[in-house]
Amino acid sequence: MARNVKDLLAEANSSVPRLSPNEAAEKMRTGDVLVVDVRDPTEVQQSGKLKGAVNVSRGMLEFRADPESQYHNPEFRKDKTILLHCASGGRSALAGKTLQDMGYTAVFNIGGFKDLAEAGIDTEPA
Repeated sequence: MARNVKDLLAEANSSVPRLSPNEAAEKMRTGDVLVVDVRDPTEVQQSGKLKGAVNVSRGMLEFRADPESQYHNPEFRKDKTILLHCASGGRSALAGKTLQDMGYTAVFNIGGFKDLAEAGIDTEPA
């Protein structure tokens, strides 16, 4: 049976733990984490990004995360905690499920950029 977006999101949300902005900030302060912004570059240009975050648009995630890919970003390591966000949490949930399917184990959805910035997490220009 074919699945739709609602099904995919439900599966991702049940598999990828969601952290509150405060929990995300704590992990960012205390852990060896990679913060990944999966929004499109035009979105990041308009609003900025979380300080230190790597912008990898959702469409390029698999290529950046796979060590065998010519487009691999060496910041993606399976021994690192990965914190994903987008504009509202949907794309980051799907991205988290994809990373889990690729063998990443410490993957968290930290929701949407605006909520994170409003909670006091530092931002910077794109």
